[in-house]
Amino acid sequence: MVVLNKIYTRTGDKGDTALGDGSRRAKHDPRVEAYGTVDETNAVVGLARLHATGDMDAALSRIQNDLFDLGADLCRPDRDKDDKAEYPPLRMIDAQVDRLEAEIDAMNKGLEPLRSFVLPGGAALSAHLHQCRTVSRRAERLAVELSQAEDVNPAAVKYLNRLSDWFFVASRVANDNGKADVLWVPGANR
Repeated sequence: MVVLNKIYTRTGDKGDTALGDGSRRAKHDPRVEAYGTVDETNAVVGLARLHATGDMDAALSRIQNDLFDLGADLCRPDRDKDDKAEYPPLRMIDAQVDRLEAEIDAMNKGLEPLRSFVLPGGAALSAHLHQCRTVSRRAERLAVELSQAEDVNPAAVKYLNRLSDWFFVASRVANDNGKADVLWVPGANR
């Protein structure tokens, strides 16, 4: 259980922060950038939830919890020590990716195929889900960049890749199952 009784510690006043394994990194370190952007994704999901109800809100709630799991995974760099740790670190697993894929497939069944690119907009929930999509895509790019230099759990990267797809399909569902999608008209304002 996490107990936070003091919010400021002053330990980061010189521009570094502690990772999950206790090591310290610069606040602009690629690992900190990656899990920080996952946290940002979680914040915009919270905004989207202001407009969601029912099954959509429940799914977004699950995603928010997964994003905390993902942040915990990314902030703990040394996977080789996992087996020796007194408390094994939380790692993303393929079942979380599989759940996103199943939800994408279920949502996509009720949608007509796209004949144009979709512009972010329409219903408020749809617009917020597009913002979730773009922030999660940035988190994915940062996690992939990190994986070029350090060990990163492959399930974490896969999860971020599927998550942006999930947000895209969910944005269409939020736009009256795609009937209210705002479509791109190439060259419309020439």
